[in-house]
Amino acid sequence: MTEKWAVVTGAGNGIGTVIARSAAKLGYRIAAWDVNAAGVEELAAELGDICVPRQVDVVDEASVEGAVASLPDAPALLVNSAGIVRFGPLLDVSLADWEQALRVNLTGTFLVGRTVARRMATVGGGAIINIASVNGVAAAPNAGAYSASKAGVIRLTEHQAMEWASLGIRVNCVAPGLIDAGMSDAIYADPEVRRLRQARVPLGRLGSSEDIADTVLFLASEKATYITGQVLAVDGGLLKSTLASLPRPKSVDSVGPDDDSLA
Repeated sequence: MTEKWAVVTGAGNGIGTVIARSAAKLGYRIAAWDVNAAGVEELAAELGDICVPRQVDVVDEASVEGAVASLPDAPALLVNSAGIVRFGPLLDVSLADWEQALRVNLTGTFLVGRTVARRMATVGGGAIINIASVNGVAAAPNAGAYSASKAGVIRLTEHQAMEWASLGIRVNCVAPGLIDAGMSDAIYADPEVRRLRQARVPLGRLGSSEDIADTVLFLASEKATYITGQVLAVDGGLLKSTLASLPRPKSVDSVGPDDDSLA
């Protein structure tokens, strides 16, 4: 029986690690890739023989192609979770930081996606989930190169989905919101910042890595076989809450049929 492989980039820490764990629980064999070899080796020690760790640099074509070639079967699932943050005002961000964020977050997603898709196409398809961010949907001050790179991931997802649908490959994107994990640890270490940010989320809490993993695996499942090219924000309603945060006089909350001018 052919084994069902899931490739997870950025599996050495944070959300990527949790996605890999969750996929393993559903019966996938895990190809855990990360530039951080120690991180994926630790994950493999936890998961056992179902997890094969490999040090992979997602922006090195030879590294990516070698990793894909080493798989005994075409992956059923690819999760592009590898990413870095490079925050700061645009007037101050260095060209090196700008280019590094675009290279890892966007070019890495392109390179791994293309290489895995070629292998998937030989067996009739598979599912690819790219991890973006709400920062790629809505601009935020001082997000540096991060927002631009994640916006690129969203458009790349749509492009991949349209080009690869005929190959049987579905491509979707998950855009995490305020997630209490991984790269956000430094933000939520400040209790007051944590309180204020959490208060802006309509569902009243920060998200977790498990929230993201559950969404990824839904999109990869048989329950989502008619979904492709979509960007799903997992943000507790944050992106839809702009009007909810605006002041509004109580007097207009009971407008009746005689007060249409106030609508």
